[in-house]
Amino acid sequence: MHKPLSDEEKRIILDKGTEAPFSGKFVDFNQFGTYLCRQCESALYCSENKFNSGCGWPSFDMSISGAVKETFDKDGVRTEITCNNCGGHLGHIFRGEHMTDKNTRHCVNSTSMEFIAGK
Repeated sequence: MHKPLSDEEKRIILDKGTEAPFSGKFVDFNQFGTYLCRQCESALYCSENKFNSGCGWPSFDMSISGAVKETFDKDGVRTEITCNNCGGHLGHIFRGEHMTDKNTRHCVNSTSMEFIAGK
């Protein structure tokens, strides 16, 4: 099931856009629960894997198993992350920055996600 998207959501989720840094509703959001794909509502990330990277977008050091697909960008430098269920653009993944013990940062657009409290 795909939920209706606003023009801004389409720009980010379908057209692989990026929201402005520090503008997303989940940048400084720290409630306990689960982050879902805005387009199809598949569970993507658990709140216990969210951390403050200071990059301006919500950051997670791991996704829910099987929820996120990684694909090299056309430039061959960055790795895009998308919802494994619907293909909606989430953001990019970075490794080797030593920000957490997992040494991984999923840099995700707030616009690409919804949140449900609890587990």
